[in-house]
Amino acid sequence: MNENVYWMLDLSVKEGALENFRRLMEEMVESTRANEPGTLNYEWSISDDGKHCHIYERYADSMATLAHLETFGNRYAERFMQSVDISRFMVYGNPSEEVRKAMSGLGTVFMSPFGGFAR
Repeated sequence: MNENVYWMLDLSVKEGALENFRRLMEEMVESTRANEPGTLNYEWSISDDGKHCHIYERYADSMATLAHLETFGNRYAERFMQSVDISRFMVYGNPSEEVRKAMSGLGTVFMSPFGGFAR
């Protein structure tokens, strides 16, 4: 069974926060790339008007997910939430109970595998 944990965050960028959010994104992307080998995908997309952002993240397993969540909570969460509102947070895969608990306060919807395949 695939142990990956992945999600899509749908965010609304707060008025006047785009440049601070852009700088935060650059810092987070570089830190994640350099320090979290269990991060398989870490992709940010922004709408043409800079008002909406989607973030796709995929982790090798629940341990890698927890490592990222710890770094995010300790270093970035406050600044992140000053810049955006979470519109939707969909989590996929088979996250551990510890991961589910860590993410539960964010309006997270957990989606369990139902069918299909990955190559």
